[in-house]
Amino acid sequence: MAQHPEDDDALQLGLVRMQQAMAADGSRAVVVLEGRDAAGKDGTIRAVTRHLSVRNTRVVALPKPNDRERTQWFFQRYAAHLPSAGELVIFNRSWYNRAGVEVVNGFSTPEEQAQFLRDAPDFERMLVESGIRLVKLWLDIGRKEQKKRLDKRRTDPLKALKLSDLDAVAQKKWREYSAARDTMLDRTHNPIAPWTCVHADHKKPARAAIIRHLLHTLAPAEVAGEIDLPDPEILFPYDPDTAQDRLAR
Repeated sequence: MAQHPEDDDALQLGLVRMQQAMAADGSRAVVVLEGRDAAGKDGTIRAVTRHLSVRNTRVVALPKPNDRERTQWFFQRYAAHLPSAGELVIFNRSWYNRAGVEVVNGFSTPEEQAQFLRDAPDFERMLVESGIRLVKLWLDIGRKEQKKRLDKRRTDPLKALKLSDLDAVAQKKWREYSAARDTMLDRTHNPIAPWTCVHADHKKPARAAIIRHLLHTLAPAEVAGEIDLPDPEILFPYDPDTAQDRLAR
């Protein structure tokens, strides 16, 4: 594993400088964080937003749609949370629920799921063409690591708020989630809105790699130039030809 000379403070300072530049030039960015249950999305968000401006940073974690929202265009409730000038929006799970959780648990119809896979690339193309910089991250963990984290949720009272009904099926339906992930990544990865994968079994290296990736993707050249690229053994672009070997099965 490659060693990086920057300490955590340097990475955090890079994020602050990135947001200062976004506020100055009015740029907009969306980060989509996806992954299995217990993949580390919440901890990643805390690491990224630790020193960022609350006014210019929004974390979106939507509950299941209500009766009215179920009658809307599927992307409508997500579009309502897109950034204005100078803002960074992080989706803790996103429209990709329809390609993952809903597929595995039957929360939408096969026709709705197929339509989503057709429509998502067009929706994201419109976001990018409107000037929004879009970063899509898949946090990938192994089955044993997921079990360890889910078990800790059930025994640690400080993690009680993380418990959900879906935790009970995460391990039982591991293969179904793997199949849904593979279809989702393959059908929605493209040059305009590519997926980036992160080996997330080890939390701290994964979070550091994600911050480096964000800086090299969203920060000005003078900021990114002071930060090493993320370790390619931890963070790497999705490739359908190698995914079978690189992602947890």
